[in-house]
Amino acid sequence: MLADAGAVSSASAEPRRFLEGLFAAAVAAADPAHCVRRYLMAAPRGRLIVVGAGKASAAMARAVERNWPGELSGLVVTRYGHGVPCDRIEIVEAAHPVPDDAGLAAAARIMDLAQGLGPDDLLLCLISGGGSALLTLPPAGVSLEDKQAVNRALLHSGAVIGEMNCVRKHLSAIKGGRLAAAAFPAQVVTLLISDVPGDDPAVIASGPTVGDPSSLADARGILARYAITPPASVRAHLEAAESESPKPDDRRLANSVTHIVAAPKASLLAAAEAAKAAGVGALILGDAIEGEAREVGTVHAGIARSCLQHGLPAAAPVVLLSGGETTVTVRGKGRGGRNAEFALGLALALDANERIYALAADTDGIDGSEDNAGVLVMPDTLVRAREKGVDPAAVLAGNDAYSLFAALDDLVVTGPTLTNVNDFRAVLIL
Repeated sequence: MLADAGAVSSASAEPRRFLEGLFAAAVAAADPAHCVRRYLMAAPRGRLIVVGAGKASAAMARAVERNWPGELSGLVVTRYGHGVPCDRIEIVEAAHPVPDDAGLAAAARIMDLAQGLGPDDLLLCLISGGGSALLTLPPAGVSLEDKQAVNRALLHSGAVIGEMNCVRKHLSAIKGGRLAAAAFPAQVVTLLISDVPGDDPAVIASGPTVGDPSSLADARGILARYAITPPASVRAHLEAAESESPKPDDRRLANSVTHIVAAPKASLLAAAEAAKAAGVGALILGDAIEGEAREVGTVHAGIARSCLQHGLPAAAPVVLLSGGETTVTVRGKGRGGRNAEFALGLALALDANERIYALAADTDGIDGSEDNAGVLVMPDTLVRAREKGVDPAAVLAGNDAYSLFAALDDLVVTGPTLTNVNDFRAVLIL
């Protein structure tokens, strides 16, 4: 369970609970129940139709229902296990990160809702991380199976989220601005919970209501860069000029506006305030850190050692905070998760430093496709693993970091948090 965000324990006496409290504070700062209502608009002259996609979309829909006095209806699609009860907005659950038929059917129904609107109507779109896989509607000539194949290859390639979403936008009949274009001439308002480095609305969930500055050539180049050979239908689609996505100056997007209601920066600031309230300094390294997960772990370990040895860039006691989205190039067949990989890379680089602890977790409560939000690193993580006959370096090479932390009972398990502002990392130096 997630700790109480308002109760961060003593860092030196209970470092594990201290780190879990910081994570809880970060998640609480992005709770849709609080951040959505501030951005609700005036009622339109016509109908209000609510649609959405993402791991937080059901919780966002509930927040809209609780704070909207008038009539509304609609449909949102979220990941299996992330739904919440709503009275007027239908909640559909579908697969993530590889799309399935349930997501396909939901996306088609959302497009139907958008296409039936007039100039007095308002389409309210609730978009959060995970929406790109959940809002899947392949273009004519491309099957769901072919799109699934490309998606799996991208997930295993080490491509960063912006690259993956560029390809996804160009293999979609709804993303890359196409949803807003379908709703024209209605007003379109999009509320976004950002899970991408840089908080670019065109990248969050592949920007279904935002003009796409990338091109078909960009998408082809990404597949080539990662040596992904697409199915024939995908290749033909990406080579056809008429497959290009709507651009930012498309007149059909003139009535579309976006608001980011929650983002990684605010969650990191909330965690920093919680640390300071407990008497520990906090240094935010950045909210948009990308790169191979284990290598980012090595870099964080180097910064932590510098804090201990030289007091730079901050003197202990201090907690180093960072966000963003790392990647994992899958070479083994183990159970991983990018936060587990980051943490094991960190632990190996620290080599059992007795004054350093860490937590790495995804704010949506799911690290990759596993059942944990993330993991904890203790000073004796490597020692305990080896006592159990586990070789940490071999485990990392086989992308099996989850299994190591599970054996040590150092998983962070929260269940779905119903929000998503991407990865949260905290390295505590005592």
